Amino acid sequence: MNFETMMNLFSRRGILFPSSEIYDNHPSGFWDYGPYGATIKRKLVELWRSEIVKRTKMIEIDGSICMDADVFRASGHLQSFSDPLIECSKCGSIFRADKLIEEVSKEKAPEAMAAEKFDEMIKKHKIKCTNCKSELGKTRKFNMMFKVSIGASKPQDAYLRPETCQSIFADFPRLIKVMKKSLPLGIAQVGKSFRNEISPRNATIRAREFTQAEAEIFFDPNNAEVKNFEDVGDCVLNLKSMKDRGDYLAVTAKEAIEKKMMSKFAAYYISILQSFLLKCGIPAEKIRNRQLDDEERAFYAKESWDTEIKTSLGWVEIVANNNRTDYDMSAHGKISGKDVSVVNPETNEKFIPHIWEISMGIDRLFYCVMETAYKKDGERVYLSLPAYVAPASVAIFPLINKDGMPEKADEVVEKLKKEGLDVETETKDSIGKRYARADEIGIPFCVTIDGETSSDNSVTIRERDTKKQERVKIKDLARKITELVSQG
Repeated sequence: MNFETMMNLFSRRGILFPSSEIYDNHPSGFWDYGPYGATIKRKLVELWRSEIVKRTKMIEIDGSICMDADVFRASGHLQSFSDPLIECSKCGSIFRADKLIEEVSKEKAPEAMAAEKFDEMIKKHKIKCTNCKSELGKTRKFNMMFKVSIGASKPQDAYLRPETCQSIFADFPRLIKVMKKSLPLGIAQVGKSFRNEISPRNATIRAREFTQAEAEIFFDPNNAEVKNFEDVGDCVLNLKSMKDRGDYLAVTAKEAIEKKMMSKFAAYYISILQSFLLKCGIPAEKIRNRQLDDEERAFYAKESWDTEIKTSLGWVEIVANNNRTDYDMSAHGKISGKDVSVVNPETNEKFIPHIWEISMGIDRLFYCVMETAYKKDGERVYLSLPAYVAPASVAIFPLINKDGMPEKADEVVEKLKKEGLDVETETKDSIGKRYARADEIGIPFCVTIDGETSSDNSVTIRERDTKKQERVKIKDLARKITELVSQG
């Protein structure tokens, strides 16, 4: 299985496809989800809410995607949110310098490096334009913000947000007051972000419009104790820390603390994150956590970990985990002129909250989940998705399109829908072809209405992965399907 195979499946089944594809000049980096894809993506977000937001008692907001320029002046995006761009001196082809170097030389080129360092690496490896083999120009930094103009008579500069967290930071003073919460306090948000990528690629892995699920945990740096750490102490993490530059080590969260490989905040929240990824269907051996070195991490970050998932494209970063210190709140307080501090209720001292961040790309996660679920058994293709993230819980099929079977199938569909189950139904083609189509989009169970149904009110349940079949009475069907779905 490879990326092209996955994209072929997405296209054939209308799961994911380029936006505005009927137009020849549609811009790259924008993708639409069809009905099945949109449902799976929505269920992944709901699982994120359940396993991360609700589990750790966070609160959730829904902020605006368009924000004033001062917000991004405070965040540093207007000054430094840039990627290294390089252009061919002959044909004009444009590349991201770091990605071009890594693809041609296989040497790591951190995107935060100075432009001159990229030029040095390009010279060292004798890298030319991959399209026409001509010389490349000098590297320059390209700001990836999408600028918009608000108003008619005196237009005001604003920008589409490049990340969802800035509205969380700007809203924090109101939220801490009206929600009557104490620190540590997690504030989460899921929504669209926009980055004018130099060279969008690999579908949703690097797009210009994408969905982020971010959680920002505000805490007192002088009292950064983690509640309920014992809940995750035995969670096994695959880690590569700055302390140990060797191979990845499989250690429990508790052992990681004892060995001083990571902070307690990192161990706790990355363990919570790993539990979520496992429930998405990603096996533990395809998950790793890599600590970023000084050249890779943001200048304001005290500790940074990338959570990565193994795919046919290599290891893909899915989540950025960062101790952002008090950089964000201090910057917003300075630019806005507002007091963003918090008072310690025990000492009555004021302080600027520090922030631990869990920033997840939902579209990247979607691709990784789908590729991991892709299975082939001879000629049969199926998506072994967990039942609770599949596009439907069950498909109802009349064996043939006569003898009252379609009508009975409609009755069963309505009964299951009333019980809150997601139900798909289809009558075209042979039962084998319908099974094949259901398997290919990941529906975990198919129910067949056949000749015996009218006489004994029973149906056949077929399980997607094993193809095992079981006879069940219609009166027990909703309960049975609900139990099976809850088991994953």
